[in-house]
Amino acid sequence: MKTIDFRFRPNTPEIIDGIKNSTMFKAACKVIGFDARKAQSLPEIVADLDAMDVELGVITGRDCETTYGFPANNQSVLQFCKSYPNKFVGFWGIDPHKKRAALDEMEHVVKDFGMKGIAIDPYLAHIPASEARFYPIYTRCVDLGIPVFITMAPPPEVSGAILEYADPRDVDKVARDFPELCIIMSHGGYPFVSEAIYTCLRNANVYMDISEYERSPMIDIYVRAMNDMIADKVLFASAHPFVELKDALAAYKDFPLKDDVRKKVMYENAKRVLKLS
Repeated sequence: MKTIDFRFRPNTPEIIDGIKNSTMFKAACKVIGFDARKAQSLPEIVADLDAMDVELGVITGRDCETTYGFPANNQSVLQFCKSYPNKFVGFWGIDPHKKRAALDEMEHVVKDFGMKGIAIDPYLAHIPASEARFYPIYTRCVDLGIPVFITMAPPPEVSGAILEYADPRDVDKVARDFPELCIIMSHGGYPFVSEAIYTCLRNANVYMDISEYERSPMIDIYVRAMNDMIADKVLFASAHPFVELKDALAAYKDFPLKDDVRKKVMYENAKRVLKLS
């Protein structure tokens, strides 16, 4: 089935090494067995995407330099998108603590680099998504006509990251204050499953993916919601290479989704969010 992966990072040697040695995820990598991930060249990765009928990958950048002292990975996002513009689209990572410089950066990367959205990580910024420092970023997204990708659900063993920073109820507040802003809530707001589903249900401008949690407890609640309530609000995402893309696709194949729902989740919803003709 034709697919758009809304959270994909190419597993090049530089990306694999960067994740393993990052101040944010080094301990988490040991817990989840990330050291077993194999690196590939970019042409090999693209060939695999074609073989799996993945038409497009959305690559989200990350900037948490203020809180973790680790360089942003945005330049790799730009490099991947430039190398394969028909295979990858980029969402630029923004650090809310950089204030006006972050807003100027947003303007630059959208207008000059063709970035399709902005990515933020409240739990790595150590502030909730509804905190005031994010609001100028949301405003600028509205001005630029681009979506914001909000990473939720902290992985294990991330120093300084607490569940409170990943509560979908904060996304609900943002959706209330910015009804014209397209919001993608990543990782299904796990473990706040019911709150995430209802945040999508009650806000026309909120979408989510459930990446990394396809095999977790309560996954049946997400699947039932896709079939019965939020078929138009869920985007397939693998979180590759934290989760292997082939494993995420296999998990979705096992989900008892209605045929029309499966087409929406795997492809059509993402196409609409990205404004692809």
